[in-house]
Amino acid sequence: MKDTYRFLAFDLGAESGRAVLGTLHGGRLSLEVIHRFRTEGLIMLGVRQWDLARIYEEICEGLTLCVREYGPELDGIAVDTWGVDFGLVASDGTVLANPRHYRDKSNEGMQDLAFAKVPKPELYAATGIQFLPFNSVYQLLGYTRRQAPLLDAAESLMLMGDLFGYLLSGVRSCEYTNASTTQMLDPYTRSWNRELLDKLGLPKRLLLNPIMPGTVLGPILPELAEETGVNPDVPIIATASHDTASAVAAVPADADEDAWAYLSSGTWSLLGAELDAPHVSEQSLAEDFTNEGGVGGTIRFLKNIFGLWLVQECRRCWEKEDGQSLDYGKLTADAQASEAFTALINLDDSRLMAPDNMPELIQTLCEEAGHPVPQTRGAIVRVALESLAAKYRSTLKRLDGLLGRDTRVLHIIGGGVQNRLLNQMTADACGIPVVAGPIEATALGNIGVQAMAAGALADLEEFRTVIRNSEAPERYEPVNRDAWNQALEKLQGSS
Repeated sequence: MKDTYRFLAFDLGAESGRAVLGTLHGGRLSLEVIHRFRTEGLIMLGVRQWDLARIYEEICEGLTLCVREYGPELDGIAVDTWGVDFGLVASDGTVLANPRHYRDKSNEGMQDLAFAKVPKPELYAATGIQFLPFNSVYQLLGYTRRQAPLLDAAESLMLMGDLFGYLLSGVRSCEYTNASTTQMLDPYTRSWNRELLDKLGLPKRLLLNPIMPGTVLGPILPELAEETGVNPDVPIIATASHDTASAVAAVPADADEDAWAYLSSGTWSLLGAELDAPHVSEQSLAEDFTNEGGVGGTIRFLKNIFGLWLVQECRRCWEKEDGQSLDYGKLTADAQASEAFTALINLDDSRLMAPDNMPELIQTLCEEAGHPVPQTRGAIVRVALESLAAKYRSTLKRLDGLLGRDTRVLHIIGGGVQNRLLNQMTADACGIPVVAGPIEATALGNIGVQAMAAGALADLEEFRTVIRNSEAPERYEPVNRDAWNQALEKLQGSS
C-alpha cells in the first residue's frame, strides 16, 4: 500500500459543479477545489434540459487544471450527480440528445398515467421509492407516451453519473445507488423490477445491469488523456454516483453512535437514517419515505424535501431584477435581522417545483395560509428558512415513528452547512443537537468510495474514521426550543 493516494472527484449538483482533488495520507483526507463551474440547465424549444456539452467541457477543464497544478498521476477519477435524470445512447455510441431536466413540464400527468396501470401501493411495494413527479419511471413513461423517436434510436439508458463516466471511459454502466432513485429497481434484489416494467409498458432493453459503487470502469479514454495531460492508465471509477449516497457515506458518525439521523442540505434537503435493509411497509408508504441504495450495502431511508432551492430561486429572481450578483451571506444576514415566527409555508406544495417567481410564490403561500405576507427580501428568506426547519422537525418525528426510536443527534452535511442560521433553527425546532459538517460531504464520499476501490481504505467504517480525523464539525445545541414549540403551535394551528 502506498503512503499517499490522490483522487479527483467531479461533484455535479443542480446549480453548480466542482472538481475536487482529495489527498489521502497518514489517516487523513484533505481536499482542494481545483475548478468550480455552473451546471444549471437551459430551456431550448420549450424543453428544460441539461447542457451536456458545456458540462463535459468544464470537466475537461478541471482535468487540465489538475494536471497543470499537480501533474498527470492520479489513483482514480469519478463523477457523482443528482438522481433520476438520464441520457440515451445509440448503438454506435452517440449520445442522442441533451438529457431532459427533472423540472421539465413534460413530466406533468405521468404519475396519474402510471397509477392507472399500476396502483400506487403496488408500485411502492415493488420499489420502496418515494413518489416524486420527476422520478425516472415517469420520465421514461413520458417518452413512451409521446412516442419519442429517441427511444427507437437508443440502445442504452444511462443516468447522469453513468453518462459522464461513459464520456470519460467509453464504458457504459449503471451504478446501483443512482439506479435506486429511478423507482424501477427492486430494493431487495437490487436489480430491475422487470414485472413492473412490463406492466408499465417500458422498454427493458435500454436498461443495463446495475453495478456496485467502487467498480472500476476502465482507464480514461486515450484521446481525453492526450487532450488534458492525464496519465492514460488512470482508472475511471463508478463511485456512489448519486450525490446523496456519496454525501451520506461521509457522515462522520461513529459505529457506536446512538440513533443518529442525517440531513443532506443543499438545493434539496434529504432527511433520513442509514439502515441495513429496506423498510417497505404500509406505514412508510403513508409517510412517503424512500429506500435508496447506499455504500456498503446500506439503505438510505429518507424523505426528499424542497431545500435551499427556495432561497436559490429567490436570489435568481432578485439578481435578474437588480442586474447584479447577490451574496447568500447578505440574504441570510437580512433574514436573521427580520422578525421571527411570522409565517410558514407548505413545503409539500407542488408549485414550488419550478415557479416563475419564487418570492411572489412564497408571498402567495403565506397569504393562502392566513399568515402575514412578508414584504422585504430578508423577511421572505426568513419565512423560507423557518419553514424548512419546521419541515425537518415534522419529518424527523415521522422517521422516528416509523423506526420506533428517538433520534439523539442530527448530522447536517453538504453546502447547507454554511447557513449557520438554518443550522441553529434546525437544532431549536427539532430539540436535539445538530452536528454540522463536512461541507464538501459529497466530494468526500465520492473520494472515499474511490479509495475503497483502490484498496487504500478497507470499508465504510474506516472511511468515517478518516473523516473524523480530518474534519472538525460544528455543534449546535437547542437553545430556543420553547419559543419554537410555542410558535409552531400558533402558526400551524392558524394555517
